[in-house]
Amino acid sequence: MSETTQLASIVNAAGAAAAAGRWQEAEQLWSRVHAADPGHVQALFSLGVHAFQRGDAQAALEYLQQARARAPRDPMIQLTIGRVHREAGEADLEWGSLIGALEIDPYFLPALLGKAEFLERQARARVAAAAYRDVLRVASDEATWPAPLRRRLAHAREIVEQDTRELVEFLGHRVAATQATINRASLARWDEAVSILAGRTRPYHSQCNQLHVPRLPAITFYDDALFPWMRELESRTDAIKAELQEMLANKGEDFVPYIQYRPGDPVNQWDKLNHSRNWSGFHLYAHGEPVAEHLAQCPRTADALALVDAVDIAGLCPNAMFSALAPGAHIPPHTGETNARLVAHLPLVVPDRCSYRVGYDWRQWQEGKCWVFDDTIEHEARNDSDQLRVILMFDVWNPLLSQAEREMAMALASAMRDWRTGDHVTRTSR
Repeated sequence: MSETTQLASIVNAAGAAAAAGRWQEAEQLWSRVHAADPGHVQALFSLGVHAFQRGDAQAALEYLQQARARAPRDPMIQLTIGRVHREAGEADLEWGSLIGALEIDPYFLPALLGKAEFLERQARARVAAAAYRDVLRVASDEATWPAPLRRRLAHAREIVEQDTRELVEFLGHRVAATQATINRASLARWDEAVSILAGRTRPYHSQCNQLHVPRLPAITFYDDALFPWMRELESRTDAIKAELQEMLANKGEDFVPYIQYRPGDPVNQWDKLNHSRNWSGFHLYAHGEPVAEHLAQCPRTADALALVDAVDIAGLCPNAMFSALAPGAHIPPHTGETNARLVAHLPLVVPDRCSYRVGYDWRQWQEGKCWVFDDTIEHEARNDSDQLRVILMFDVWNPLLSQAEREMAMALASAMRDWRTGDHVTRTSR
């Protein structure tokens, strides 16, 4: 029998002994594998696990760190190192290991569970609940749950259900006064908005990543007549374009990648554009805040933006930027944050073979011709030319919302933001 065949036989015997619960025999067999091949990753990992089970944390870390050095892209090794740090009470090191595992594989279910459980142990109930929601999205149907994780996944579901009940109560209490100002015909819409925002039910029309306003029609491109500021804005195209060209020539470094996910975040369809200048923006407003330096550099564009019915939702809107799409670039199908706002485009530099889709409808930009669309309906953009395409992109209120409903949208978004980020928020009494 060759040495390779003999080693494989010992590996199989060690695995069988461990599966049968014969831990001492399994450890002895893995020690034989390690003696024959000191760099054998499975032996190093298993010996680390056995040392951990015996309570020898130092030996466990030595074996596991050797295994990680030889297999740096294995998230289970990283996660197991975190477990050793957890038992040693080293929270910072445990967290670093969890994040390290997720940087290797953002969808690695045991690491997602470990992250949520860590946050729960740190008494960060709301953040933990959000992390458990991510766990359940990845775990999918209960029928497919891995047997070793079923108990922990059931706990995740309980936490999410409890968080949802409390959040529905919190949101309802928080916006009750604002809701009382809304006409009776619109009340059901906002009851459903609370339910959807809390995660109790799902929307059935447009797809919003944050606040969904139920029962708004799923209109792709809105009628220009709904926006009385549009013609005046279009008349200023040349002035706005001149400022754009000056920024492109002198402030090109301020056009930053529009997609900027952090390591460990699942990027899904954004992998080709993440931190890429193929889609970049010169921001004038970002997440509800003005970019004062850029506005000062583009005073005529700032004056033009002051004409529009700009949406104001805390932490989200308004946004406005010169949006640049590189030659050959494609923005993949995606949906936006809330249908309480719409997105407007004023095309400034539009070569041939550039196109845009919202839902079923494809259009071509025309320089100086503005349009407004619902970005919570799936949409995408293409620049199949060999030149840069640039538009002025900005947020406006959905004109189908009354003033009272705008106030409701702002109140709900603010309440949700406080719930997720503000430990000072007092829970409603029972």
